[in-house]
Amino acid sequence: MDDIDRLEHLCARAWPALAQERLGDWLMRAAQGFTGRANSTLTTGDPGLTVPNALAATVEFAARNDIAPTAHVVIGSRHERAIAAAGWRVNLDHPGGAESLVMTGPLAPFAGIPAESRETPGWWELAAAKEPTEAQKHVLATGDVCFASIEENGETVAAVRGTVVEHLLHVARLNVRPEHRRRGLARELMARLAGWGVENGATTCVLQVAEHNKAAIELYTSLGCEEHHRYRYWIPA
Repeated sequence: MDDIDRLEHLCARAWPALAQERLGDWLMRAAQGFTGRANSTLTTGDPGLTVPNALAATVEFAARNDIAPTAHVVIGSRHERAIAAAGWRVNLDHPGGAESLVMTGPLAPFAGIPAESRETPGWWELAAAKEPTEAQKHVLATGDVCFASIEENGETVAAVRGTVVEHLLHVARLNVRPEHRRRGLARELMARLAGWGVENGATTCVLQVAEHNKAAIELYTSLGCEEHHRYRYWIPA
């Protein structure tokens, strides 16, 4: 397994779907529609079948789990051309954006005082929903997770979710209430989360961020993260 494939599988472990099935090295995932990552087939490695047959299995899995068939495909990967030849296309209408960057960087340079993990109603409201679904709870609360937040006057004004998988701190769901933005809260929260990650054995930060989210990309770049690779979502044409 090459470096990109390994990183993608570690990210998948950090973002566990409600239903998961292996197809050789491929990983079929479903989580009641909550996020593209948890409702797509990760197409890294060898599926043990021809690509058309593997995609047919992806469609069957999606039907069983009541989600749209979707393939998570690393740009420039060995299977991308075969997936296109099988009649699939890039999902340009995906609500989270068709293309995402995977960014990595060292934690030590921006790590601060470790965040306290507090799973509160305010954290859930900012990171997912006021009344989270079964799938949201499973994806976000499974594993060695930090529910980091900043509170002011009894209100959660910023939240982020982090989880450690091997040496990686996987960061997701960073959100700051609109009226509290441009105050450096996202940077402060990332420093706290990085501190928690270092305390729990992580050395590297990894993020999966939509290409159109320029503000987030600028923040992560300023913290020392760099683009590692990109992926896109493909669907049957």
